[in-house]
Amino acid sequence: MATNTRLVSATPEQVWAVLADGWLYPLWVVGASRMREVDAHWPEVGAHLSHSVGAWPLLVDDSTEVTECVPGVRLGLRARAWPSGEAGVTIHMTAVGAETEVRIEEDAVSGPGRLVPPPLRHLPLAWRNVETLRRLAYVAERR
Repeated sequence: MATNTRLVSATPEQVWAVLADGWLYPLWVVGASRMREVDAHWPEVGAHLSHSVGAWPLLVDDSTEVTECVPGVRLGLRARAWPSGEAGVTIHMTAVGAETEVRIEEDAVSGPGRLVPPPLRHLPLAWRNVETLRRLAYVAERR
């Protein structure tokens, strides 16, 4: 599993507010390019985001589902990115004084991406999530 951590100059509640607004997903998730629909009960377990991945004209319509939700503490997601497969993603938030340590864990859980040996799939996920956490911090710190 690829794991990245970043200290964010915002409270867990401020970070959660970004995660809980499904329409902001493409602002902080690397690869997500646009939102098509957000379930009204996002981010409750079972809620979906309908988004597109890629760049025009090579957009793929996909979705992300909430698998775990502990507001201000943890958000579990199952992100579809076909044709490469699906990923399990967990975002943890821990208060550190007036800041928040945000940890993201991600790994392929199904599809062709699962066939790639772990060291080879974890390296690009880790690189990608450095930027994902940078973007999440940027949005949370400026809201």
